[in-house]
Parts: sequence; C-alpha cells; structure tokens
Amino acid sequence: MNELLDDRYIDYRKKVREFAESVIKPIAIAQDEKEEFPVDLALKMGKSGLFGITLPKKYGGQGLDYISYIIAVEELARVDSSPAATIAAHNSLGINPIYTFGTEEQRVKYLPGLCTGEKLWAFGLTEENAGSDAKGVETEANLEKDHWIINGSKMFITNSCSSIATGITVQAITGLKDGKKELSAILLDRSTPGYVTSPIKGKLMWRAVDNGKLNFSDCRVPESNILGKRGEGLKIMLSTLDGGRLSIAAIGLGLAQGAFEMAADYAKKRKQFGKPLADFQSVSFKLAEMAMKIELARNTLYHTCRLKEAGLPFGKQAAMSKLYCSDIAREVAGESLQIHGGFGFLRENHIERFYRDQRLLSIGEGTSEILKMVISRYVL
Repeated sequence: MNELLDDRYIDYRKKVREFAESVIKPIAIAQDEKEEFPVDLALKMGKSGLFGITLPKKYGGQGLDYISYIIAVEELARVDSSPAATIAAHNSLGINPIYTFGTEEQRVKYLPGLCTGEKLWAFGLTEENAGSDAKGVETEANLEKDHWIINGSKMFITNSCSSIATGITVQAITGLKDGKKELSAILLDRSTPGYVTSPIKGKLMWRAVDNGKLNFSDCRVPESNILGKRGEGLKIMLSTLDGGRLSIAAIGLGLAQGAFEMAADYAKKRKQFGKPLADFQSVSFKLAEMAMKIELARNTLYHTCRLKEAGLPFGKQAAMSKLYCSDIAREVAGESLQIHGGFGFLRENHIERFYRDQRLLSIGEGTSEILKMVISRYVL
C-alpha cells in the first residue's frame, strides 16, 4: 500500500500507527464498554499533532497535506474508530470551515486553541427534521441591532458535550429571500448563556465518541460571528461535507484494514479438522477478496485526495470514495466476523466492536442513498 508514496508518508504512517497501537489499542475495549469520551486521550492526540493536521503552522497546525491527514485517520481507525471519528470530525467539520471561510480575526481567535487537543469544535447541521435534507433546518438566528439571537436545537453532533467541547458552527435560518429560507453559518461559543448540551448514550457504535443533542435558547452572539457571508450557510455546509466525506471514507478504509488483519491472523492460528482455517479454500478466498477490495478502496480514496490537493473538482469522487469505503468496511468486517466464528461475538475480541462501528459509515456525512443521488447528478 506504500509503493508509490514518498518516504514522508511512510514515516508518518509508522508514527501514527505506533501511537495507535501503544496508546489507543490497550484501552479501546474498556472505553467502548464504559461509553465515555476519554478527554485524556484527546490531550495525548493533541500532543502528537493529530489536531489541525492540515492547518498552517501560523495558526498552530502541523502544515501537512490532506493525504497525511487521511493516513492519520486511517491508522487510528485500523485500531479503533472512536478516536478516529473524534479527529475526523474536529479536523474536517470543526476546524476546516473556520479556516476556509473565516475572517483573519476569526482564525486567530479560534484556531490556535483548537490545534492542541485542549478544545474541540463541532459542526451544527443535523436536527430532528434536518439531515439528508440540509435545507430542512428549523434553528433560527434573528439579527437584533448588532447581535444574533439564536433559538433551536441540533442532534447527533460530534464533539459537542465533553468538558473540552467549546463551541459549534451553527447553520440557522437568518431570514427569507424570494420566499425561501436564507441559511447562514454562525460561530457559537459554548459559554454563551442559553447553550445547553445533552450527551447521547446507549449507542450501537462509536461508544467512546462525544455525541450529543444541543439546545439554544436566546443565545446572543455578536453579528461578527457570522462565518462567510450572510446567506452562504448551505454552501459552507455542503462544501465542508465534501471534505468530511473523505475522512469518513478513511475511517472505513482503516476499519477494513484492521478487520482484515485480524481475520488473516486468526485464520492462521485457529485449527479445525486438523489444519489452520487459512488452509481451507473457502477461507483463503475470503481473505483474497478482502485484500483486493481494500486495495481498490485505498486507491480510490488517495486519488480523490490528490484531486483536492491539486485544487481540482472532487465532489463526485468524494461521494464515490465515501460510498465505496463504507461498503467495503461493512463487507470486510462481516467476513472477518464470519471467519472468527463464535469467538467473534465476544467483546474481548476487537472484531465485535469493528462489526458494530462500521454501521455508522453508511449513514454519517451523507447516507449511501444520498451519495448515490449525488453521484448520479454528476454522471447524468
């Protein structure tokens, strides 16, 4: 998988993999069972440079390219999807819109603190009646003199409730234009009176991720907290999701890689009928197909990253990458569990968690159905 990558990528992959193996893997099962967001792990990831990976160093970032970022997410997900999701949501959805659409004043105010692991920022699109329908938001922001007054709620928001969650970029209705909703993006600090968070528990997957429901009651923020221009909220949100889909694809790719490695290792050790499972053609063929699909998924994702880095259109390829990698994660995790047999159902084995975690990938940041709609619009 590294044949055509420069040494800097190979070295970076090794660095992140060593961190994931030594720091994350030993606690992954326990964190999943406790269903707690590990603030101390976030701080360690911050010290390792996993926040603000692609931001310029002047804002506290690492100054790396997008392929490096995708490799980091991939390597974390190879061990555990929860910290990978934390990094993905924070970098792609939290930091990126502020850097891409923010004023220099907003960048200087927010970005340095968001690159250390000591602060997290959220992305506020989804509501009870808005998700796939990005225009369906009901949260409102009314301008009174020089302040926005925000009322509404958001649902299933990552990095929103822990002690280091410090704010959110909210998409809200800021008026009507030609009879249609005018949607804008506004930066809302958690310290604002009327900002209430409620963590979501009892999840099937990503149980160590900080997901929550947020309510805003007369939250008052300066007019200058608008991100981009008034009325550009939908453009900002959808543009952000294009990049975010690549990080979800990276989680799927990393999860598939980890599940494949577990299956191959187990198949060589587990014996039935006097020989290892790997010696049975039915099992070896499964492993061959898994390896092939992972290779294709990685090539597809990295190609899309190169388009993004080159400043070329990549929306179609982002949708394809996210759709394909989530499909491969489901298939590989399922086949890996099949190879593990009954032992795969036990929580002491990582594959049980991988099998649950992959289920989110075909829903988050664009359901598979929506992505097929997006791709069809490009090709037609």
